[in-house]
Amino acid sequence: MDFLKSAVASAIAKGPPFPYNFGDKVDFDPSIWTLYNGTRREDGSNCSIFSFDISANRSALPLAKNALKKLRTLRHPGVIKVLDTVETDSYIYIATERLVPLSWHVKRKSLSLETAKWGLYSVAKTLKFINGDASSIHGNLKVASIYTSESGEWKIGGFEVLSNVKDDDALIYRYGSVMPDSGRYTPPELANGGWEVIKKSPHHAVDSYDFGILIYEVFNGSFMGSDQLGQAKSIPPSMQASYKRLINANPKARLSAAHFLEQGLRNGSFFDSPLIKLTEGVDNLGIKSETEREAFLEDLDQLSDDFPEDFFKMKVLPELLKSVEFGGGGPKAFGVVMKIATKLSNEDFDTKVTPVVVRLFGNPDRAIRVCLLDNLSLMIDRLPQKVVNDKIFPQIVAGFTDVAPIVREQTLKSVLVIITKLSDRTINGDLLRYLAKTANDEQPGIRTNTTICLGKIAKYLGTSNRAKVLIAAFTRSLRDPFVHARNASLMALAVTVEYFSSEDCATRLIPALSPLLIDKEKLIRDQANKTMDVYLQRIRKAQQDMPETVIPPETAQPRMSTPQPTEAATGSSSGSGAVAAAWAGWAISSFTNKLSSAAGEMQPNGSGAPSPVPSASGLSTPTSTTTPKRPTSSSVSALHRQALKSPSPSTTTTQSTGDSFFGDPEPQEDDADAWGDMGDMDDDATAGAGDDNWGASSEHSQPASSSAKRSVSSSSKQPFGSGGVVDDDGEPDFAGWLAAQAEKKKNPLGAAAAPKTLPKGLAKTGSAKVGPPTSTTAVKKTLPISKKPAATATVKKIDTTPKVDVDGDDGWGDGW
Repeated sequence: MDFLKSAVASAIAKGPPFPYNFGDKVDFDPSIWTLYNGTRREDGSNCSIFSFDISANRSALPLAKNALKKLRTLRHPGVIKVLDTVETDSYIYIATERLVPLSWHVKRKSLSLETAKWGLYSVAKTLKFINGDASSIHGNLKVASIYTSESGEWKIGGFEVLSNVKDDDALIYRYGSVMPDSGRYTPPELANGGWEVIKKSPHHAVDSYDFGILIYEVFNGSFMGSDQLGQAKSIPPSMQASYKRLINANPKARLSAAHFLEQGLRNGSFFDSPLIKLTEGVDNLGIKSETEREAFLEDLDQLSDDFPEDFFKMKVLPELLKSVEFGGGGPKAFGVVMKIATKLSNEDFDTKVTPVVVRLFGNPDRAIRVCLLDNLSLMIDRLPQKVVNDKIFPQIVAGFTDVAPIVREQTLKSVLVIITKLSDRTINGDLLRYLAKTANDEQPGIRTNTTICLGKIAKYLGTSNRAKVLIAAFTRSLRDPFVHARNASLMALAVTVEYFSSEDCATRLIPALSPLLIDKEKLIRDQANKTMDVYLQRIRKAQQDMPETVIPPETAQPRMSTPQPTEAATGSSSGSGAVAAAWAGWAISSFTNKLSSAAGEMQPNGSGAPSPVPSASGLSTPTSTTTPKRPTSSSVSALHRQALKSPSPSTTTTQSTGDSFFGDPEPQEDDADAWGDMGDMDDDATAGAGDDNWGASSEHSQPASSSAKRSVSSSSKQPFGSGGVVDDDGEPDFAGWLAAQAEKKKNPLGAAAAPKTLPKGLAKTGSAKVGPPTSTTAVKKTLPISKKPAATATVKKIDTTPKVDVDGDDGWGDGW
């Protein structure tokens, strides 16, 4: 095989140019020709090449030259179409359309009944032309000389002995008997009397007999000899009578191809079939009247699927496309085109249908446009994205603004079909602008369909402006007076909830949905409830991911001994009890804060003792007057506890007030935080012991409550302890109090319960003794004292004489 190809190539190189390439060799029945598949060099189109090697088969050279001559001169749709020929001293090449031997289909019995009838009809027409118009005898008609084209049409070849009956020295008389397989196909009169008998018989007699054998072989699959011709069971019953007249032993009684064709085309006869009518009508479709065209297309639309696809693809489809585009075939013809196009390969669709479709979208005819839009779903998958986006869509958008509502509506519906073929820029630009116009269309159906369209193409919109576009469109449609437009908007909102943020759902969409809950139409109310439930579920789901609060936690340290809201709520029951406890804790905390800050100004307390003003450090400093050292101020914690344990200000007896204020306190825990800075109150190191006692007694030298202060300031003098007095200016007479305390120790009956010990600093030596030192009945805790550099201090004398000083306040002020 490779050697043969190389020989052919070398022969071509030596001879005249042959613009075709040889391909694979095609096996077929015995012939003087070798058949190859080939391609045209210029465009790569398919072809077939018949090759004859003169040096290898010189005896058959007259037959090859006769075939070449007849193929060049004899033109008919049923004859093999010749593209080019080359003849040299060593070879003959004939390039034709791509062909397949009919024997392939016959031996496999792959031909349907309709296809077989259609093929025999085509052969009968061609044979009629050869015998009648061409006045010739084929002389070699058999399965091996019939080929099928790419369109499935049957074409006649084998013109090796084709001769004109008017030629006395015709080639058929001399070479008819040397043809391959001539013995099986020779009519009985020629087998008995030789080929010269042809001159005595009707010139169609030989071809009619061979045509009868062809019919038998097509329906039976093979032919071995003339004795089989009488077995006509496989031949269609309507054709059997005519078939028997073709194979009649008497050549003068044989039916010609023309008469056979005429009998077959009679109403209800064997050639009266839809496929044959189609082949007859498609060739002159462009010149048919409108009524004839409508009838033809009606028959074409009813064709079954078992008809030859190749014929529809190669023959019918181009004619229909020309009829639609130029011949006025109209929408009906295009519908048939789409039915045929479903069987095309993608490559064939691109080359045959796509260019015509693009041109048809530019056609201003509304009927064509509506037909194109209706059939767009059948071809959208075959159309390239670039073609749709760049060529078809710019033509489609003209339908959005057409004056005919049907065109606008069909254009709107087509968006769902072509959306997958459009670019993001086209979708979010031109398409949305046109949809905004149809959303305001005067036709309520178009407005409704626009809402439905937006809901279905929402996933294709850009994420940056999708929510904005949909909210604007749907909320506007919610107010549409057309009930179905409102219903469409509700359903669209329900299916597009995933594209909206929680904030949009809560602040924009739910308020827009609410009025429809009381719509006048029950259809709208029901759908509004369903849509509202969808959005509420979305918001509830979003709530689960939200924090409990966005208020930042308190970073400042809490005030000392001030109850916090969380502490106040500790141990309380859940629900309303916990809330109440939290509120109570907040109220107590606020009150305590006020109480602890009440030492900002000097005021007389409930028992006439002065309240020292705290220094900048929060602690008091002792006075430096001639009077004994004043007790230092307490911390906030001690003030809080003292305020809670102080006696009620309603107590008016002098004894109970003094005893309760100066009595020994209940043992309490040492609050290191509250008292850690007490060492700052020491004036010197030598007076440390006295300071300890002052610090201890200072726990009870604070005001009981604000009401007690008011009761003290309302009188000019009130009892101070059990024997002390308060001067006119509200300043306590400390010396008088000391004398009264000394008197108490001499007279135990005057004491209330247990004798009260003087502060430790008053019992120090270096001044007049007030009385014998006694131990206190309650053990006082020693308070920590910070170590500060000791300052030299003198021992202070205690003056026990009652002091009458109108300007006492000035002295306290100097001390502070």
